[in-house]
Amino acid sequence: MTSKSPGLTRFAWLSIAAAITTIALKTGAWLLTGSVGLLSDALESLVNLVAAIMTLSMLGVAAKPPDEAHAYGYGKAEYFASGVEGALILLAAVAIGWTAIGRLRTPAPIEQAWLGVAISTAASLVNFWVARVLLKAARQHHSIALEADSSHLMTDVWTSGGVLIGIVAVAVTGWQRLDPVIAMLVAANIIWSGVAIMKRSALGLLDQALPKEEQEALTKTLAQFAPEVEFHAMRTRQSGPRRFVSLHVLVPGDWTVKRGHDRLEDVEHALRHAVPNATVFTHLEAIEDPASFADTKLDRDSTVENERVRA
Repeated sequence: MTSKSPGLTRFAWLSIAAAITTIALKTGAWLLTGSVGLLSDALESLVNLVAAIMTLSMLGVAAKPPDEAHAYGYGKAEYFASGVEGALILLAAVAIGWTAIGRLRTPAPIEQAWLGVAISTAASLVNFWVARVLLKAARQHHSIALEADSSHLMTDVWTSGGVLIGIVAVAVTGWQRLDPVIAMLVAANIIWSGVAIMKRSALGLLDQALPKEEQEALTKTLAQFAPEVEFHAMRTRQSGPRRFVSLHVLVPGDWTVKRGHDRLEDVEHALRHAVPNATVFTHLEAIEDPASFADTKLDRDSTVENERVRA
């Protein structure tokens, strides 16, 4: 895990640099035009900066190796980063909405609209490029923190597009209230993005099962060992980039311990190959034992324990 830290933090630093650049560009565009839409855009870029710093710190924590106090590692630290990012997005949306309502009540003209559009477009292109880089890295390293950062930047790109449309519409029509109306629509879009990011972070902290495609890959891999070996009680969860898989492996009761253990090694190796970054736990049972099929719950049933004792 620690070997991946330098690569991931490099992407976090790239996000920080992009946030600083876009803050400067969008603030300059707002000062030139007086557009509340561009002000809302600049505020969201400020949130991007805070979120990127949070991502950088949590990636460092997540990369720490397991220890006695945290035997399963620190991977879930990434969920805190994405959760905080979602909360900051919601905070930015509230600030944007509040500013837009004030401007809606007291409209103001937009100055040097076309220059502001050009500067904001340059900032959007920076965000778009960085978002694509982060998304590629997130998929490669299975990092939810980088994925959330990428999603946030892409939201910023779409937000900026809406703001630019509003500015152009005001410049063409002269209807000044279009600017705050667009800003409020931007705020609504930001809220949607923030809620989605927070929901995904919460599900990660609740040990949600692996995505459907990864579970299908596991099932397909296990099918290669049938009919000699059977499986049940497979459970999966994700902790940042790491995956955890546990299952019961049922083999003929007359097998030797060594033969059963060798087959478990084969199964675990195949599952780790099917799903990268997977830690696999297996439990060996005899196919002929009825208790093996009754013992499939997360918490062992007392009746199953009694049957084993009587046997």
